[in-house]
Amino acid sequence: METLTTKLADQWADLKSAQPQMRIRNAAEKLGVTEVELLATKCGDGVSRLKPHFTAILAEIESLGKVMALSRNEDVVHERKGIYQNAELNNPHVGLFVGEDIDLRIFLSCWGSAFAVEEENRGKVRKSLQFFAKDGQAVHKIYLTPKSNEAKFDDLVQKFLAEDQSPIEEVEPKADKAVEKADAEIDVDAFQKSWINLKDTHHFFGMLKKYGLSRTQALRLAPEGNYAVKVANSALRDIISLAAAEETPIMVFVGNPGMIQIHTGPVKKLLDHNEWFNVMDPDFNLHVKEPAIAESWVVRKPSEDGVVTALECFNAKGEQIVQLFGKRKPGIPELENWRSIVSRVEQDSIIG
Repeated sequence: METLTTKLADQWADLKSAQPQMRIRNAAEKLGVTEVELLATKCGDGVSRLKPHFTAILAEIESLGKVMALSRNEDVVHERKGIYQNAELNNPHVGLFVGEDIDLRIFLSCWGSAFAVEEENRGKVRKSLQFFAKDGQAVHKIYLTPKSNEAKFDDLVQKFLAEDQSPIEEVEPKADKAVEKADAEIDVDAFQKSWINLKDTHHFFGMLKKYGLSRTQALRLAPEGNYAVKVANSALRDIISLAAAEETPIMVFVGNPGMIQIHTGPVKKLLDHNEWFNVMDPDFNLHVKEPAIAESWVVRKPSEDGVVTALECFNAKGEQIVQLFGKRKPGIPELENWRSIVSRVEQDSIIG
């Protein structure tokens, strides 16, 4: 095992030498391992394994001050600067941060490991805390900014430092994706009535579980009307561009099995770079690999506050990769200008 680890470390070193800009995620994919397996080879060399006391570590993040939170999936990266505030970490399965800037929904059952990382970045040392799922995929990363409390970071690392600093990290096989039921096995009539009678958008996921539907299957079998409308995959770009031009604040949800990260507020500076469509604002960056968007749907859900309108984008595997809403809070109807933006894009790009 040690020999294999040494070989992996050497292969990574060769890759970095040949392609200095290659990110660890891409290097891991190229070498046929998970990101955490590659990162662990650097234990003792800028990388420290932490005890898997996830909620205890998260409970202390506020003391670091302003940091950058990063959550991603294969196709979308969400970066938000702010202070981790209003933690709710008593539930062993789901944790929350509900601050103005850092807004997270944390699903701890799949979390497997934590590391502190110090790496050189543009001539400076960049410090971060990095959390991984049991299958080795990155769940969440927290980077220090010039406004962070570095001494608190160092104290936190020492407090949670694991005894085991070996360069090997065991990972579990990635869980098989659930097989979608045939449409004929779904009680479509009951499902559609449940959708029409929704009172809270948070009940939508539970409704899908109740009737055994995948998300894209549910959208395909939605009630008649405009509850779910398939649109062109340019809709995300078009909606964000209109929201920026019309200064309409939005909510951007990006997640993976262990985390959902949310930005609420305006978007301003939009930028294209190769296959990526980007929001590059001072405290919020979004990076969307546009060719990965395989399906886009405008989705409307009834609630006690009126209809809630979203754009949901999926990759070729049927996984939701990003979701957009207008800025809203419970008890407040969604913004009329958000509805107008979505309707205009929808009318121009309906499929089918």
